[in-house]
Amino acid sequence: MTATAAREETEVYDLRGLKCPLPVMKTRKRLSTMQAGASLWVETTDPLAVIDIPHFCHEDGHVLETSERVDAGHRFLIRKKA
Repeated sequence: MTATAAREETEVYDLRGLKCPLPVMKTRKRLSTMQAGASLWVETTDPLAVIDIPHFCHEDGHVLETSERVDAGHRFLIRKKA
């Protein structure tokens, strides 16, 4: 499945404009309400997100499926741990 196809089937969580630590805090809270194995696209303009989001996924056991640079920042596809 391409990243574009995955994006069309997966919820997008728009966190653009928020600065560290809010993108990680809000992502953690959103994932806590989702079923195990569910995926979530997170969009952010925070330059530290490229460090913080992968670290958060590793620490909490989630899978970072994709990390993409986009014009306005970054986009991450996270699959909640099973």
